[in-house]
Amino acid sequence: MVRIPLPRRHHAWRRAAAGVCLVAPVVALLWVPWYAQDRPQLAGVPFFYWYQLAWVPVCSLALLAAYLLTRHPPKP
Repeated sequence: MVRIPLPRRHHAWRRAAAGVCLVAPVVALLWVPWYAQDRPQLAGVPFFYWYQLAWVPVCSLALLAAYLLTRHPPKP
């Protein structure tokens, strides 16, 4: 059986998904008017601060997902 290599566009959806993973935190943190408020508070900390701190683990997971989507399998 002859194996035909997949076209490069086959992996385009993986690159697009990785791009979404990288752009989503940037957009969420640069859209300041959406989260520039004091309420609700969590343990006395205004929303503005804990919203930004909540994005720290989310950003690391997004970076991990982008890496996993774009890494190349090892060549034999």
